Amino acid sequence: MSVGRPETRYVAVGDADVAFQVSGDGPFDLLCFYGLGSQIDLLWDLPPAPAELFSAFARTIEFDRRGNGASDALPHGGLPQWEDWADDVSAVLDAAESDRAVLYAETDAGPVALLFAAMHPERVSGLVLVNTTARYSIAEDYPIGIAREVLDAWLGWVARSWGTEQFVRALFPSVNDAESSRLHARMHRAAATPRTASEQFRYIFEKVDARHVLPSIRVPTLVVHNVANRYIPIEHGRYLAGHIAGAKLVEIASEGDVNIAGETIRTVVEEVVEFVTGERPLVEVDRVLTTVLFTDIVGSSELVAALGDRRWRSLLDAHDRAVREQLRRYRGREINTTGDGFFASFDGPARAIRCARDIIDAGVGVGVDVRAGLHTGECEIRDEDLSGFAVHVAARIGALAGPRELLVTGTVRDLVAGSKIQFDDRGAHSLKGIPDEWRILAVTNA
Repeated sequence: MSVGRPETRYVAVGDADVAFQVSGDGPFDLLCFYGLGSQIDLLWDLPPAPAELFSAFARTIEFDRRGNGASDALPHGGLPQWEDWADDVSAVLDAAESDRAVLYAETDAGPVALLFAAMHPERVSGLVLVNTTARYSIAEDYPIGIAREVLDAWLGWVARSWGTEQFVRALFPSVNDAESSRLHARMHRAAATPRTASEQFRYIFEKVDARHVLPSIRVPTLVVHNVANRYIPIEHGRYLAGHIAGAKLVEIASEGDVNIAGETIRTVVEEVVEFVTGERPLVEVDRVLTTVLFTDIVGSSELVAALGDRRWRSLLDAHDRAVREQLRRYRGREINTTGDGFFASFDGPARAIRCARDIIDAGVGVGVDVRAGLHTGECEIRDEDLSGFAVHVAARIGALAGPRELLVTGTVRDLVAGSKIQFDDRGAHSLKGIPDEWRILAVTNA
């Protein structure tokens, strides 16, 4: 079936416009999230066009994240965090009137898709990860990553060669005809400038680490990877498949391409069709990765004694209004109140940090000292409530905080790496009733 080129539409996400297209009318939705260097209009010029193949069996939604392709560019030094890019996914799904979709993510889009699938499993019916990874750079516990000196040399090459046919031929050895090289190079130039590409890749390769997220992925997952991939070796795909429960790994023969190119896309489409149309049990969402916040007023008993019940009640009402206003601004969800405090959750740790700081500042304006604690982890969903280990950790962290202080776990710090949020390391602590020691940090600048 041949599908005509769809109209490019836009959805506002914050101050930026995000471009997306919808094609086909299959029985389920497939959201295609490509890496840096794609441009949804020019993708249709590449033979074969991915969306044209996908649209034969699915209602296909393609989009360019902020800072790439047909979407708004980013100012130099003004990169969004990966949870901001996850907001692009939510906004596009809403604009396309899609309640639930299979997420198809390639290369550097993979960590964002992982984060979204863990935090919004109710909107993801399946996950397809193509030539991607949870982490790019090397670490003591991740020896398959890219060494720093190799990364620096590669980023310098990106800054010099981005948008050239030579760059395309190096990334895609199988693209050996002049016309295909020309089309790919033109798309790269339309997607980003050399400096923007280098800046985004540095952030993604150095700062993004989605390994914490993998145990929380509970949707059916297909991992597809080029066996001879020179830039994202097959070990990354095997790591993903080995750390996501029930994931299926398909290894594709290639000539060293960084991603799927040319006629190989047909093989991948066949794998995706089999994956999403086969008989699979429906996964009921009963657990979700979320950031948990606990706040309370410091010295509330002394305040009650000093003010009396009536004045205390008036002060507490003003505090509650201020907290709820900040939760509304930052899309936090109030789970419960604890007398003089709040229990809330967020779908992004950076957003939770900024909300907590503003709650503390709002408390000062009301006349109370608020303290807060944050942790990101997997929680059980019980009607409108959340429970589980992560909730207990966040509560214990909040109890350690002093007046006007926000404490977070090392997990939260790692998930916002690369942001301008600054921390003061408070060392390892034992938490009452919680096994192991926990790295605690105070937020000093959000």
